[in-house]
Amino acid sequence: MVTTVWIGCSDSRCPETTILGMQPGDVFVHRNIANIVSPTDINTTAVIEYAVVHLGVKHIVLCGHSACGGAAGALSDARIGGVLDTWLLPLKTVRFNHAEELDAITDEKERVVRIAQLNVEEGIKVLMNNATVREAIAERGLEVHGVFFDIGCGRIKELGCGTAHKFPAGDHVVRGKHGQLVFGQDGEAEIAAAQ
Repeated sequence: MVTTVWIGCSDSRCPETTILGMQPGDVFVHRNIANIVSPTDINTTAVIEYAVVHLGVKHIVLCGHSACGGAAGALSDARIGGVLDTWLLPLKTVRFNHAEELDAITDEKERVVRIAQLNVEEGIKVLMNNATVREAIAERGLEVHGVFFDIGCGRIKELGCGTAHKFPAGDHVVRGKHGQLVFGQDGEAEIAAAQ
């Protein structure tokens, strides 16, 4: 039984089954450029509804990552071209809304990391305002996690958004048939073999 829907970036360096220590079939997946969650994207909305209503997942995990090309593109004033400019508009909006914070970061890699984290936080806000998600949280305790994957070291960290602050203290576990992701109180997450 699939217990998790993973919303992540299309970047091949971020394979959800590897990150989660799970196998194909353990997690339901939706990936797009820069893991953007927009309330007007029917594709993402359909995936969320199917996973929550029909599969009855217990967890939604929205994952951003370091060295994200979409995040770097959103930080640029240059046009990327074609539909990508339209697709990255929500991320450009994140940039605009957090301009002071982002402009204060002088290291370009760190600025890409920060906008990618902010993008996850904004995506979690969209998820938390989705009627299907809200109902599942209230009716059956669906958990929504905003996480960030560091490609360089392979670590994943919960960002403290979503339902993370609404549950009692203690570890929260996303389990698959072959592995599990454990979110600790300190925001750190670790992967372990399934128990």
